[in-house]
Amino acid sequence: MSQNAKRGFMPTDERDFSEKALPKLRKAAEEVYYLLNRGYPVTPVTRFIGDHYQLSERQRLSLARTVSPKENIISRKSREVKNISGRTIYIDGFNVIIGLEIAFSDSMLFGCMDGTVRDLAGLHGTYRLIPQTDSAVKALLSAMEKLEIQKAVIYLDKPVSNSGRLKQRIYEFAENIGFELDVQTENPVDAILKTKPLIASADAIILDECNEWFNLAKYIIDTQTGDYPYINIVPETDSLWEN
Repeated sequence: MSQNAKRGFMPTDERDFSEKALPKLRKAAEEVYYLLNRGYPVTPVTRFIGDHYQLSERQRLSLARTVSPKENIISRKSREVKNISGRTIYIDGFNVIIGLEIAFSDSMLFGCMDGTVRDLAGLHGTYRLIPQTDSAVKALLSAMEKLEIQKAVIYLDKPVSNSGRLKQRIYEFAENIGFELDVQTENPVDAILKTKPLIASADAIILDECNEWFNLAKYIIDTQTGDYPYINIVPETDSLWEN
């Protein structure tokens, strides 16, 4: 377990997401939002706008992660559930836990137009436990007790390194929990979650196809870390809804 890890952080982030850089990013986000609402795909849009504003790859990625078309935002919000007491929730394990690790690392999290929080961390098949992993797992289990769920099924992507170790770690902290817990390593997790009645993930592709979802990572961060300093580059929707 690395003692120096800061999940989701790169040294260039201090420059790319400084207070000086944010106004340009917010202007770029408005233009990305405008084009997405007219049916243009996100990848060429962020490339085009990124080239225009001479943005770094990380800045372009932040636009792709935070900005969504109005139609998708409305659809996602219409299926968001606020009360999950007594229910079974199916959790995108790496998606939620990595977000929590980042929060406990005091690293970058972005507020998104659909109300979720997202990061710039990429798994790409690799994952290792860091000191903040234990805090993230304990916060996850504690939150689900407070939410009074009946059962949690946590899916971890089987091909990702150390998924088995993370599964074991979750069970180690779950000895005295007040709900039923099932941790599974599966592949592909995304396809499984899309078929479940109630899921927890911030993955936009899953949110666009799932039945109902709970904003678990944001709930945990907001209730357990207080007023987290999310980076906000998204457009002011009230002024843009009519566009």
